Amino acid sequence: MLLARLACALPGRSMRLLGQSAIQRFSHGLPLPKSTGLPSLSPLKPKSLIPRNMGQRKYTENSRDRDRTHIESRSRTPTLKERLMGPPTENAYSMGKGAAAGAALMGMVALCYYGLGLAKQPSIYDHSVMWPQYVRDRIHATYAYFGASCALTAASSAAVFQSEALMQLITRSGWVASLITLGLVMGTGALAQSINYEPGLGPKQLAWALHCAVLGAVVAPLCFLGGPILTKALLYTGGIVGGLSTVAACAPSDKFLYMGGPLAIGLGIVFASSLASMWLPPTTAVGAGLASMSLYGGLILFSGFLLYDTQRIVKAAEMHPQYSSVFYDPINHALAIYMDALNIFIRMAIILSGDQGNRRK
Repeated sequence: MLLARLACALPGRSMRLLGQSAIQRFSHGLPLPKSTGLPSLSPLKPKSLIPRNMGQRKYTENSRDRDRTHIESRSRTPTLKERLMGPPTENAYSMGKGAAAGAALMGMVALCYYGLGLAKQPSIYDHSVMWPQYVRDRIHATYAYFGASCALTAASSAAVFQSEALMQLITRSGWVASLITLGLVMGTGALAQSINYEPGLGPKQLAWALHCAVLGAVVAPLCFLGGPILTKALLYTGGIVGGLSTVAACAPSDKFLYMGGPLAIGLGIVFASSLASMWLPPTTAVGAGLASMSLYGGLILFSGFLLYDTQRIVKAAEMHPQYSSVFYDPINHALAIYMDALNIFIRMAIILSGDQGNRRK
């Protein structure tokens, strides 16, 4: 009776509900109620709605997609950014090493050529026979200040390295620390060179000593490389400075004085590459190229500066008047070759430390 009333009230919906209930019972194997008037049929096994070969086809399609992606990734040419920012190759420093080896070979050839007196023009050594005594004294004073600058720098580095507080202050990273260090080096150097020279102990000598002490503190972290590496770097630097000074002395007096313009351009390139290496680490291809340019390019550059500054010192000692209101300044000229030697020493220490690290691997 209840089913009949529901069928009258909602004929369409009730029939669908009855049909669904009957289908559910039929599918589960339950007997149909007698009041439905439907014949009892044997239950049927429900069929799966998923095709049998769907899993196999999906697996095949996934494997084909993976193969296609792998082939495309191998066949695709890397972009310029990917090449520059990718890892460096094993031969990242080969060009720099080759350039340094070529420059060393040229230096040896020049030493033999000018040392044997094969040049047609008279050399500085030939002119030194006719020097008056005041020219000799000027050159001796210049190289005396050069040796004293090296000694002050070494003493300052050793003293700073023994102080833990100073080492923490110097090795502190960041833009502020880098700018302060650069400002101290440039400020003390400008101060030392701006004061007029007077014989004896005065403001010029104090500013010079301060500048050498600051540079010694800046290079103090090189002491972490160890004594053997620093000793080798010192010996190699002494050999380079001595050999190039001999080349400059045996060459004609104005042979290397025309190198000022190219050396200034090279200095700008090396300085820019050194600054760029602060943003681009050597773990990338472009960073390794910039580091190689700063390292080996700087070694060649400051070797050329040493030739130029040596002949410039001799020229200034010869041309400066003997009686003048302004004295000949041996400190400024000594600082020129001192900076050349210091830059060569720093690069030789870094190169030797890198070679020793490669041997351990």
